[in-house]
Amino acid sequence: MMCREDVAQVTEIDREAFPTLWPSVNYKRELQNRLAHYIVACDKGKTDEVAKVEAPSDRSFTGLASRVRRWFNHCRFFSNGLPSSGKEYIIGFAGFWIIAGEAHITSVSVRKLHRRQGIGELLLISVIELVMELNAHFITLEVRASNTAALNLYNKYGFTKTGLRRGYYTDNREDAVLMSIENIDTASFQTHFKRSKQAHFRKWGIALSQIAR
Repeated sequence: MMCREDVAQVTEIDREAFPTLWPSVNYKRELQNRLAHYIVACDKGKTDEVAKVEAPSDRSFTGLASRVRRWFNHCRFFSNGLPSSGKEYIIGFAGFWIIAGEAHITSVSVRKLHRRQGIGELLLISVIELVMELNAHFITLEVRASNTAALNLYNKYGFTKTGLRRGYYTDNREDAVLMSIENIDTASFQTHFKRSKQAHFRKWGIALSQIAR
């Protein structure tokens, strides 16, 4: 889970992903928000200071995969006892709010140097897992109408288009597509989610024996 020491890196990733949106999210304040939940993906063997001077590596996902195996195996990825990431190098983060049994995803963001490595999808999987843990039943989100990659990812995990918010984004007045999963408790969704998650883990070489659920 995100901790206070992560705020600077999370803010940096957020500004990189959404440079024209203003004002930017105050993540220190969000940590005090009981409705908000944030997770971070870290490169296991790298600190923030080291990462700033190292060249990006195609193997950067390896450390993250190792951590994911351990977290899924021992505490189903999320636990109140999970150690804080401290100064570990944060690759990406995701956040959502829960209100009256409904989870609303506010962000799924990955550093530019680490995109196309499956990390965004891993974060989405993790958010859905945590929503299940928190006993919410309905998930919603907004995504830019032009963001085809994100639309395809959300569709892959069972989100369907439920509306359009005209001029939603303040930077360029682009429309937002509203997407949702109506009930994550249904057998059909659970089966679809498990298969999609397993396929993603196979693609990145994570042993299925290490996957919880």
